[in-house]
Amino acid sequence: MVDAHRTFVIVGGGLAGAKAAETLRTEGFSGRVILLGDERDHPYERPPLSKGYLSGKEARDSVFVHEPAWYAGAEIELHLGQPVTSLDRKAHAVQLGDGTVVHYDKLLLATGAEPRRLPVPGTDLAGVHHLRRLAHADRLRNVLAALGRDNGHLVIAGAGWIGLEVAAAARGYGAEVTVVEPEPTPLHQVVGPELGQIFTDLHRDHGVRFHFGVRLTEIIGQDGLVLAVRTDDGEEHPAHDVLAAIGAAPRTALAETAGLAMAPRADGGGIAVDASLRTSDPHIYAAGDVANVAHPLLGTRLRVEHWANALNSGPAAARAMLGQEVAYDRVPYFFSDQYDLGLEYSGWAPPGSYDQVVIRGDAGKREFIAFWLKDHRVLAGMNVNVWDVTETVQGLIRSGRQLDPDALADPSVPLESLG
Repeated sequence: MVDAHRTFVIVGGGLAGAKAAETLRTEGFSGRVILLGDERDHPYERPPLSKGYLSGKEARDSVFVHEPAWYAGAEIELHLGQPVTSLDRKAHAVQLGDGTVVHYDKLLLATGAEPRRLPVPGTDLAGVHHLRRLAHADRLRNVLAALGRDNGHLVIAGAGWIGLEVAAAARGYGAEVTVVEPEPTPLHQVVGPELGQIFTDLHRDHGVRFHFGVRLTEIIGQDGLVLAVRTDDGEEHPAHDVLAAIGAAPRTALAETAGLAMAPRADGGGIAVDASLRTSDPHIYAAGDVANVAHPLLGTRLRVEHWANALNSGPAAARAMLGQEVAYDRVPYFFSDQYDLGLEYSGWAPPGSYDQVVIRGDAGKREFIAFWLKDHRVLAGMNVNVWDVTETVQGLIRSGRQLDPDALADPSVPLESLG
């Protein structure tokens, strides 16, 4: 039986919120757990939206975190389709869009992020898309299939992970794809120029056209339909549909209006939390894409938007809400699938933070591990079509040991021996 004397409220119906609710129950919390989501779909995972589900390889039901009946069975009160419009910290209450007021003893903000909009004319045309929500993926999946049937053109603004994964899915349907990217290579801010060319070659091998060093300045249409895009070098590129894949912004409006401390934009923005994921209000926690964590391992503030962060930070916040000692020090991790290339990336190596990139394996065959080093210490590692090494790579990052780059690059030297 649920003890109505204590109520924990979770705002955000994504992976972080759903896993937090699950953890509260598995850790023995007997009070009310109320999960509030502004989408009508049950909580789901986002990677399939640009990978398996979008490409047509996975069914729609595969994206959900739990079966719909699970929530009632776990005595979790699930409210879908209503945004939370205000947070009253003094009253310990949140208000929904329909006026309903929900009181809490502890509150978790897992409000996620939202796609950035292109600041150009023409974004109101019917063929302009974003990819963040399941409804976006539903629509885009149909669009890609139609483009493939009709030899249509998709222009993607942005060569980040979402842009490249959608490009791969679109080519799988047979659509023509052009990617516009202001940086000189794909993933420039993540893998740097040293590795970016590998992704350029991969996609060009599959028929994707790239235009680097330019920005999209206008989407040209007629009768509400997309006809072309214009870039700042004066060129026009044919397009029937456009995907804006220029990043995401943390959804902080609720927290900001309530007066919670925010992290500086230079540190990634978001809600500032300590290592236990607690905000500046001791009764409120934050997890997932919106949380900017004082990371005890990396010694810096860090906001991570990837799947593993939602998977792990939601449960960590739940345990902290229960009064357990928590130090959220997970090594950042993400994965990507593009055509026949699969990869896993662990660590954090932003531009300017490293002084050397070491390749172990054959980059030409796209079977290798890349390491980003600073003073011979591993900051990050990315294994490409090489498997079962993530734990070892993360161990090298955690150790902080100075390593011999030649030994790190030598496949005959076991990675385990270096840690």
